[in-house]
Amino acid sequence: MVNIPQLLQQDAAQTSAWLDGYFDSLNTVSAQNLLAAMRYSAMNGGKRVRASLVLSGARLASSQQSDQPSSQPSDQPSSQQAYQPAHLAVAGAVEMLHAYSLIHDDLPAMDDAELRRGVASCHKAFDEATAILAGDALQTEAFSLLSAPGLMADARRQLDLCAVLAAASGVGGMAGGQMLDLQAETFALDLAETKIMQELKTGALIRASAVMGVIVGGGDAHMQNAVDKFASHLGLAFQIADDLLDYQADADQLGKPAGRDSEQGKASFVELLGLEEARQQADRLIAEACASLDMFGNAADGLRGLAQFVINRNH
Repeated sequence: MVNIPQLLQQDAAQTSAWLDGYFDSLNTVSAQNLLAAMRYSAMNGGKRVRASLVLSGARLASSQQSDQPSSQPSDQPSSQQAYQPAHLAVAGAVEMLHAYSLIHDDLPAMDDAELRRGVASCHKAFDEATAILAGDALQTEAFSLLSAPGLMADARRQLDLCAVLAAASGVGGMAGGQMLDLQAETFALDLAETKIMQELKTGALIRASAVMGVIVGGGDAHMQNAVDKFASHLGLAFQIADDLLDYQADADQLGKPAGRDSEQGKASFVELLGLEEARQQADRLIAEACASLDMFGNAADGLRGLAQFVINRNH
């Protein structure tokens, strides 16, 4: 049995330590205020769910590569050695891209949020121009990490990593989803349109995280496809859980103002489905996600546990 809170805590600590070291390596740059804003946003807590998806996907792939019996759970790191440098670099790249998206989401021209995870948003802690540049730089650093010589022995897999993250970030991913989200402030989206918007804005990076983990761990196309299907269901469930939190939680729990989507007139699954149906839909999606991993037996317990955590979290 995988201890998911412990898994998340370990993955988050290892990813944060890796990011901290990476930012230290950039301390010779002349734009120190920009570097400070990048570090501020990327190191601003968070559960690092996306990083854990990368690392859990990599552990699943690595377990199959080493012919570990599928009856043995492989997603519980038992030592420092379990965290391979390439795996952490990919997790760090995903977290940098996620941090960039949050910086830009919070800007006055977007969601106009003053708080993120209980502290001032980047544009409040620094200024708007610095926040924009910090987001730009974090996005660029993510791809610099993935394309760095020596990250992996297989250059084709490195190219695949870049392609998957680029697809999740651009007009067919987070940027396109954010545009639809902004448009939703001026006209109502129906359920199908809301699903498409959230699959792009939130789900795309969640899918990319899990698949990139399999790629860096050496998993084959069959495993990549199965994990992509798993993460596709997970991404939508993740957003439904976010909508439930926004509807039910208070600002102290969320670390940001509650009820913002409703105030801005944005579509949410809770408003479109109702509270109980939204909960049931999230449960169904997670069940479908977990079923996608049946072929890997207990080796995929870490990914399954993360999926259950997503819909049961309280902040």
